Amino acid sequence: MTDILNAIVRRILSALRDLAPIFIVIAFFQIAVLQQSFPNLGDTIVGLVCVVLGLAIFTQGLESGLFPLGEAIAQAFARKSSVVALLSFAFCLGFGTTVAEPALIAVAAEAADVVAQAGLISSSENARDAYAFTLRIVVALSVGVAVVIGVVRILKGWPIHVMIISGYVFVTVLTFFAPAEIIGIAYDSGGVTTGTVTVPLLTALGVGLATSIRGRNPMVDGFGLIAFASLTPIIFVLAYGLVL
Repeated sequence: MTDILNAIVRRILSALRDLAPIFIVIAFFQIAVLQQSFPNLGDTIVGLVCVVLGLAIFTQGLESGLFPLGEAIAQAFARKSSVVALLSFAFCLGFGTTVAEPALIAVAAEAADVVAQAGLISSSENARDAYAFTLRIVVALSVGVAVVIGVVRILKGWPIHVMIISGYVFVTVLTFFAPAEIIGIAYDSGGVTTGTVTVPLLTALGVGLATSIRGRNPMVDGFGLIAFASLTPIIFVLAYGLVL
């Protein structure tokens, strides 16, 4: 019990240290530059406490649950030597963690509203919901494909820099042909896919897989799945805009 309490206290202190620069910047500009008091100071303090506690609990959860789980699953698939099962799991993991990502939901909803205002789709609620849902599915599919590509790269030992550079060259080419209305949405879609659940699970999967395969270096081969998860949504959404 004492060890658990000590771990929680360490996490809270670590969260305070990590969030301190944000608190200092906000307080400095609010007090010294804007020279205004904090609106709803009580609610602000309660919110900051919740943020610190939430970050501490979330970090502990990653260390205790998600990271070991992801590594254990990757190692289990490696021992089974079933490439089909591993790639199927990789796709489902990428798709499932992305389709429910809150940041992606927010961006898709905002994109649907803007597209409706531009007259590119109907302004009805059903049309906006359908557009936002389709955009989420396209991005989720792209991340699923990205994780599959990343896993194959680890299995084959392909150099990541060649694949990433080639991918962004392809993105640049697609950008010249894609409709202007979709370009910004596509590039933002690449950023919102790296959420709080996706990143630790994909990192644990990559490191666990690289650790389990003979001849693979976890430092060299275990990382890089997140880079593919940020790249492929741009390609898929640009292609989605071309198709539409």
